[in-house]
Amino acid sequence: QYDFEGRNDLVRFVKAAADAGLYVHLRIGPYVCAEWNYGGFPLWLHFIPGIKLRTDNEPFKTEMQRFTEKVVATMKGAGLYASQGGPIILSQIENEYGNIAASYGAAGKSYIRWAAGMAVALDTGVPWVMCQQTDAPEPLINTCNGFYCDQFTPSLPSRPKLWTENWSGWFLSFGGAVPYRPTEDLAFAVARFYQRGGTLQNYYMYHGGTNFGRSSGGPFISTSYDYDAPIDEYGLVRQPKWGHLRDVHKAIKMCEPALIATDPSYMSLGQNAEAHVYKSGSLCAAFLANIDDQSDKTVTFNGKAYKLPAWSVSILPDCKNVVLNTAQINSQVASTQMRNLGFSTQASDGSSVEAELAASSWSYAVEPVGITKENALTKPGLMEQINTTADASDFLWYSTSIVVAGGEPYLNGSQSNLPVNSLGHVLQVFINGKLAGSSKGSASSSLISLTTPVTLVTGKNKIDLLSATVGLTNYGAFFDLVGAGITGPVKLTGPKGTLDLSSAEWTYQIGLRGEDLHLYNPSEASPEWVSDNSYPTNNPLTWYKSKFTAPAGDDPVAIDFTGMGKGEAWVNGQSIGRYWPTNIAPQSDCVNSCNYRGSYSATKCLKKCGQPSQILYHVPRSFLQPGSNDIVLFEQFGGNPSKISFTTKQTESVCAHVSEDHPDQIDSWVSSQQKLQRSGPALRLECPKEGQVISSIKFASFGTPSGTCGSYSHGECSSSQALAVAQEACVGVSSCSVPVSAKNFGDPCRGVTKSLVVEAACS
Repeated sequence: QYDFEGRNDLVRFVKAAADAGLYVHLRIGPYVCAEWNYGGFPLWLHFIPGIKLRTDNEPFKTEMQRFTEKVVATMKGAGLYASQGGPIILSQIENEYGNIAASYGAAGKSYIRWAAGMAVALDTGVPWVMCQQTDAPEPLINTCNGFYCDQFTPSLPSRPKLWTENWSGWFLSFGGAVPYRPTEDLAFAVARFYQRGGTLQNYYMYHGGTNFGRSSGGPFISTSYDYDAPIDEYGLVRQPKWGHLRDVHKAIKMCEPALIATDPSYMSLGQNAEAHVYKSGSLCAAFLANIDDQSDKTVTFNGKAYKLPAWSVSILPDCKNVVLNTAQINSQVASTQMRNLGFSTQASDGSSVEAELAASSWSYAVEPVGITKENALTKPGLMEQINTTADASDFLWYSTSIVVAGGEPYLNGSQSNLPVNSLGHVLQVFINGKLAGSSKGSASSSLISLTTPVTLVTGKNKIDLLSATVGLTNYGAFFDLVGAGITGPVKLTGPKGTLDLSSAEWTYQIGLRGEDLHLYNPSEASPEWVSDNSYPTNNPLTWYKSKFTAPAGDDPVAIDFTGMGKGEAWVNGQSIGRYWPTNIAPQSDCVNSCNYRGSYSATKCLKKCGQPSQILYHVPRSFLQPGSNDIVLFEQFGGNPSKISFTTKQTESVCAHVSEDHPDQIDSWVSSQQKLQRSGPALRLECPKEGQVISSIKFASFGTPSGTCGSYSHGECSSSQALAVAQEACVGVSSCSVPVSAKNFGDPCRGVTKSLVVEAACS
């Protein structure tokens, strides 16, 4: 069953890209990884008789071909391939198979040959690629994914050098610190790629967005997929990353006549310094690189001296003038904050109650412990979770009971221990309807080994184990066979003996009663909801419901889930994803400021150690409606919904920090051959929203200032005129440019390279 409706409207998306002047690389997969649940495959594939995924297997190939043909036919039908005048210039089949191909042996090699042939036969009129696939069969093009791809060489000299995934940051896991990638390093990687003969480069991600519903994979991938991308999760530009990359691409575009005319020639400029020159007739463009991760250098190129900061590339579209250096950012920085609005909820008379939620404003429903559905399954032994639920829900109940006479060897009085081994991802133990213990896995290992002290009563005792998944595995050889849930052993142990329950009769229930009753859908009335003057808090397995008024304005909206444990949230019936504010990142491994110099890795630059991995959860404005809105929460661990609050993302300040050594602003060039004027470096500021003007200068310093946007300070050398000059140039206008020179400010310290820093507020 195909669903191309709403947010899945692929034709509309590709047309929107074309309308924005973009080309499209359609990466069909159908395996996509992407930290997406089950790698993007539907779970029902797993249950087709005889199927083996991503190998030379007829049932799988039939389904893969069916899907690929459907997508291609849909694109052709809308005239979207470049061969039809559309924006799609490339298509991809499979994804990073070369990383894991060895595990599949000869069948993997024949599968890749089949996939290539199947794709080419669809006759799209544009090339097909395989990423991370050195043995991609002709005529497919093998491409590179990674933090750096300048060193990549295609398998055949006739193939262009394509970078299908330039990782602009990294994904976040529940229980992990927040990764980020310095702007200067990302810009360095881009410039190095084109310096060394690159043809096409694509950001993964340019905008990451949000894993709504149960779409996140992993397991343990967070609901936020912000990725430290140039456009953030909320759709706002992330400065200075967005602005600096814009300038980098403008500089590369200025080199285009030379880049497409010839291949580059290499020239050593000394230790860890090199030039690549594109020269053809009168055309000449050069990239000068300092790949030393410690020392700045001054190099001589074509008889002229050039300063090269460590780990940077200077771009010279005319082989003479530096229009950009990747380590010198001319773009402004934005200081943003999430403004807490409290929780505005509607009282029964239609009036609005701000901030602290009145006790009567939340309805609740209790999710029962254990088996409540008539379609429950009973059989001996422990069943793996994904094969049982087919991922219809995160949740699977395992239920059994024992009769205690007293004096059993596994008892110490009325006490016993209950060790439970699980493949993950989250486990809760209930004894006679009461929570007795819980545990969770992690992104590095989902396995759980939990021993819970339990108190048993004489007579019948009910043991209910609730296992929950947090996204299914999306990467690795045979990832589709990675299991979840309680596979045992499960025992009762005491000082004199053990009772192994692993092969006992267990009853299984897929999902929650509240899911079956669609409690998340506010348009469906249910007698389960209780509206009392008070509601239970900090109780596991509780549904909550309320009404609220959307925050005014057009700033992006998020919910701060402080006070809640773990669960899922719905706004007007649409899931905004899993929330888990109690999953805390480790205390160690974060850095106060991350040095962009030197090779980047996913763990090099981390922040928010010792804090919740994710506390804010995006609610798109398109999910909200004027007037009354509904919010529903399912809380698994226990929390207090009166503590959640709405926030909006706002820009507090715009800042810039430009030195006398910086190149001129990129827009001061008309082309690689012609300059408007030799204006020198300049600091530019622009208000982020249309209609705003710069209302005040919060800080200005010319000399040797230090700090970051929002916390600058003057250095030992500082001009007394900086504030007045900045105010004169900037206040009352939407954008301004201030020349960075001693002529403008006086010279507070001769012989020292000076910088200008300005922080401004817009309104």
